Amino acid sequence: MSAASCLLTEDQFLCSICLDVFTDPVSTPCGHNFCKACITQHWNVNVPYQCPNCNKLFYTRPELQVNTFISEMAAQFRQSAQQKASSSEQQAAKPGEVPCDVCTGTKLKAPKSCLVCLVSYCETHLEPHLTMSGLKRHQLIDLVENLEGRMCTKHDKQLDLFCKTDQMCVCILCIYSDHKTHDVVPLEEEYEGKKAELGKTEAEIQQMIQKRRVKIQEIKHSVELSEEDADREIAEGVQVFTALKESVERSQAELIDTIKEKQRKTEKQAEGFIKELEQEISELKKRSTEVEQLSRSEDHLHLLHLLQSFRTLNTAPPTKNWTGVRVSPPSHERTVRIAVNQLEETLSKQMKKLLTEAELKRVQQSAVDVTLDPDTAHPELILSDDEKQVKHGDVRKNLPDNPERFDTCVNVLAKQSFSSGRFYYEVQVKGKPKWELGVVRESVNRKGNIPPSPQKGYWTIWLRNKNEYKALANPSVRLSLKSQPEKVGVFVDYEEGLVSFYDVDAAALIYSFTGCCFTEKLYPLFSPCFNDGGKNSAPLIISPVNHTE
Repeated sequence: MSAASCLLTEDQFLCSICLDVFTDPVSTPCGHNFCKACITQHWNVNVPYQCPNCNKLFYTRPELQVNTFISEMAAQFRQSAQQKASSSEQQAAKPGEVPCDVCTGTKLKAPKSCLVCLVSYCETHLEPHLTMSGLKRHQLIDLVENLEGRMCTKHDKQLDLFCKTDQMCVCILCIYSDHKTHDVVPLEEEYEGKKAELGKTEAEIQQMIQKRRVKIQEIKHSVELSEEDADREIAEGVQVFTALKESVERSQAELIDTIKEKQRKTEKQAEGFIKELEQEISELKKRSTEVEQLSRSEDHLHLLHLLQSFRTLNTAPPTKNWTGVRVSPPSHERTVRIAVNQLEETLSKQMKKLLTEAELKRVQQSAVDVTLDPDTAHPELILSDDEKQVKHGDVRKNLPDNPERFDTCVNVLAKQSFSSGRFYYEVQVKGKPKWELGVVRESVNRKGNIPPSPQKGYWTIWLRNKNEYKALANPSVRLSLKSQPEKVGVFVDYEEGLVSFYDVDAAALIYSFTGCCFTEKLYPLFSPCFNDGGKNSAPLIISPVNHTE
């Protein structure tokens, strides 16, 4: 091949009609090249005469002459391509590859298939389709298997149409017979439609996969949170049981000391009795010796004189009556019973305190930042600039009577609402003889004097007359508290249906509403109650949560 032809690409030697290397190339007046036979047949079918490339219209049929230069260049290109094909190393078809249908003996790998012949060819047997004019018009495609499946079995024509009615591929003749009145479209059109559907399906599948990956992450995160909760519960449980164990060991040591002390007193009493008895025995032995010596005397007069002078020798020395004296072993059954009862009471109190402390630590993990909402505040309430404090004033302010505002009950709600999960906040009530705290549902009636209760959408507790605490259930529950709370913690578990109140400083549970059914947003509620001429002037203060140590 010449140096000039080496600079040209394969596309420049292909006829745009037959898509093969030029045979007898001719040039139209507009400058485009075609095979002489291709452009002649094209113009025989398509009148008027028009260039297939640029659509330029010729009013008279141009006289076409073979372009000898392009013809020689095309011939050289074809020869070079054939030499290259014949010199290239052809490989035998491997398992899974399509073999040449013409090869005998060793089947070579087929690079192309012919839709007209329905045969796959190796490079050698493909040569006639590249050189022979009759075969050059056959449609060659990249290698496919099952070529017969691309042909209509009834009409032996290529399946290049699609019947939407029967959802099957058909040939051009099928639309005039079995599919005459059916909705038939070109195969490419159906292909593009199906491809678009597959793309949409693929996008949906990818979206489903992504959702499931997100769900996996949520589940893993839940497991991590559960593991953290489990570790925290174990640590708290170990702390509780360690404290209880220490109490048991301390009570056991005290019991042992009590029993040993009783034993020491018993031994000391016995030692005193024994000492006293031994002393009496010594006196009796001495008297016995004296009596024995006198009884051996043979001088009658001397013996009688001695007995008259020492009348005590005639009788036993004075001694204690030991008949009723007993050393009774102390009974330890009552000691053990008393110790066990005391231990049980101590453990009960201590366990309750430890569990409440652990519970308070746990709920404090759900602390949220809460601020007061001025749009809900009763007109006589005074809010601080940071919206963290509220107290009752003596003057009713002229405020818009919007639906959110309480007009009779001296209440104010938080700006924040909660419709799932857990939340916790703390309120300082120090120095107030009366107040009310809790949560309410969003739709609660805010106009008029509404007695608070869960049925009305209120879950609250209050203080009246300095020491009268009540949980405003239905009916209300009087609360007996060992100490007056100065800071109250409020905890809500929305899904669990739980509202709990804690004395933060004492780490004690005040009261819990359980089994609640929440279906709306919940808002924290604060009521400092009336000022009462300055007796109840201290504000309610939303305090930062300092986690219990």
